[in-house]
Amino acid sequence: MLKGIDQRLSAEIVHALMLMGHGDDLLICDVNHPAVTIAKETTYGSLIVMAGCDIPTGAAAILTLMPLDTFVEAPVTRMEVVGNPGARMPIFDRMQGVVDAAEGRPVTMQSLERFAFYDAAKRAFCVIRTSDSGPYGCFLLKKGVIDLPPL
Repeated sequence: MLKGIDQRLSAEIVHALMLMGHGDDLLICDVNHPAVTIAKETTYGSLIVMAGCDIPTGAAAILTLMPLDTFVEAPVTRMEVVGNPGARMPIFDRMQGVVDAAEGRPVTMQSLERFAFYDAAKRAFCVIRTSDSGPYGCFLLKKGVIDLPPL
């Protein structure tokens, strides 16, 4: 273990976060999502498992290290409910609370139709599958910039 890093964050997750650049997307999803299939098409190329976490817990841990992008209007994207795009699932509000708390501000979350979401997910940097049972637990988080002091 290392100081200051949430124990839910494996070495592989921290490695993937370190490899990501500004504007790269991370997909965090539930166990129902076709994660392995989609992960094969991402930059990272394989699935990262975050066992023992639900999506809000996993996302909160990830967001202790990864800032969300402030250069785009909506740095978080979720999948719409099939056949009822305006429907609200409980996970949507739980994740809204997580991202707002992590950023210390209201964060805009946009939605995409199921197959458009899958296409966007294939362009993500990596896929992290939690143990969350869903449904509709899939979110793209766009990485932002950290203003670091010069070396």
